[in-house]
Amino acid sequence: MLRKVGANSNMAFFTSEYECKLDAKGRLVLPAKVKNSLPEASKHELYIQKGFEQNLLLYPVLEYKKIQARFSALSDFDPEQRKLKRQFFMSITQVELDSAGRILLPKAVLAHAHLEKEVKMIGMGSHLEMWNPQLIEENQITDPEEYSALAQKYLAN
Repeated sequence: MLRKVGANSNMAFFTSEYECKLDAKGRLVLPAKVKNSLPEASKHELYIQKGFEQNLLLYPVLEYKKIQARFSALSDFDPEQRKLKRQFFMSITQVELDSAGRILLPKAVLAHAHLEKEVKMIGMGSHLEMWNPQLIEENQITDPEEYSALAQKYLAN
């Protein structure tokens, strides 16, 4: 599920999960609900980041710019901040949405996430994650008690 947030519809709120397929050229067709609900600024341009895990993050333009501004503010004079900044910008790829609603995923990002044919796309609020279906299973909560304990730990007053 996806819904636009705010009166100006410059933001989207992504939820749910989608089963997607890559074609032989590495193109992914965005699910219709995702494509139709993208903010106007993202109708042709999106950003992909190699995730912290073996996944990819897909950002609409405005959400990417928020994160990019935070990384850009890091100091080039501090070795640790410079290293973090470098890693972030190396992991970003701008992609274009073609008239068929597809994005071409470069080979380097496909390799990072071990994507071949099947892709599971998961809404994460401000962005989407893309996973190899086998790898997401290793990174999901399957125990309801663990889910409850984590919610209590991070969301309770």
